[in-house]
Amino acid sequence: MTDLKARLRSDLTAAMKQQDSTKVATLRMALSAIGTEEVAGKTARQLTDDEVQRVLTREVKKRKEAAQAFQDAGRAEQAAAERAEAEVLAEYLPAQLSDDELNALVDQAIAEVTEVLGEAPGPKQMGQVMKAANTRVAGQAEGGRVAAAVKAKLTAG
Repeated sequence: MTDLKARLRSDLTAAMKQQDSTKVATLRMALSAIGTEEVAGKTARQLTDDEVQRVLTREVKKRKEAAQAFQDAGRAEQAAAERAEAEVLAEYLPAQLSDDELNALVDQAIAEVTEVLGEAPGPKQMGQVMKAANTRVAGQAEGGRVAAAVKAKLTAG
């Protein structure tokens, strides 16, 4: 079992003892999503910590989208519950990059692609730059933020 998954399980036990219903429900859901991912495909496997982080990131994104949908529908109580779940899961993810740090990594990715192409990439090479940027970001920023930063740099240049 990976360190992150073991930490989730031990925190679940602690939350049960403290009778923290939000945390218990959220951690159970997260462990269930991880278990589902482990048995997806032709053979069952153990997820690495990086893969567990991707699952948790996806679950946080779902919670934020649900919170926004509930908020838009005027259901503030459900929106608050979704946000609370997202906050619980966010504790297990790496700290998010600031805009300056993200822009610096995007600049490095553009320099890397420039080296490969022999010229500065334009909007048509966004996919190549995104691939290079995502390897550097490694879960420390949402994909939408990365894409917006890459697009801004490529269209500005």
